[in-house]
Amino acid sequence: MEHSAFVTGANRGIGFEICRQLGRLGYRVLVGARDPQSGEEAAAKLRAEGFDAEPEHLDVGDSASISGCLGRLRSRRESLGIWINNAGVYPQGSLLEISPETLGQTLQINTLGAAWCAMAVVPLMIEQGYGRIVNVSSGYGSFAEGLEGPAAYSVSKAALNAVTVKLAEAVPATIKVNAACPGWVRTRMGGPDADRSVEEGADTPVWLATLDDDGPSGGFFRNRKPIDW
Repeated sequence: MEHSAFVTGANRGIGFEICRQLGRLGYRVLVGARDPQSGEEAAAKLRAEGFDAEPEHLDVGDSASISGCLGRLRSRRESLGIWINNAGVYPQGSLLEISPETLGQTLQINTLGAAWCAMAVVPLMIEQGYGRIVNVSSGYGSFAEGLEGPAAYSVSKAALNAVTVKLAEAVPATIKVNAACPGWVRTRMGGPDADRSVEEGADTPVWLATLDDDGPSGGFFRNRKPIDW
């Protein structure tokens, strides 16, 4: 494939499976991870399966880390056609039970980090004339579905959905921006009782990442179908 795919929080869970599925489609995958060792181990596993995978150190909660990462990618002329904002945290508790620091940190990682990454990569996608940005969101961030999740998580994902809409409005038609709800997935975050496998959870993000030119933009999808904000 001509373009590379960058996945944040890709060292485990849904992010790792997204990398694997993109690798099967022939993409070079850049394995974004806050911990360099975890990123290297994940990339090594993907390479052992025959995929073109490289680790990239990236802390999405740190704007300087994002700038540094994009600078490195530009310096080596990496063609970034796909960017998937998957990294996230999942603190428990109602709005009156959590600390202001927890709320702020959750927003910084789940919402602002995704926005900062998109703002950093869009200029490169504009230069290339092609881009696909996927924000891994959640039904817990849907007003239509009752914002049923833990408070900080729901607020952060509702805000991420708003980022998706506004970013889709701002970019040229050659760039598509969408949000995906992977469902309740059996990962460290989702727990062993979740009703979906990581393979199922990664399917919609990968589909959105590989949309044709006539595909949708500015939408929210689950099981490859639109859902309400």
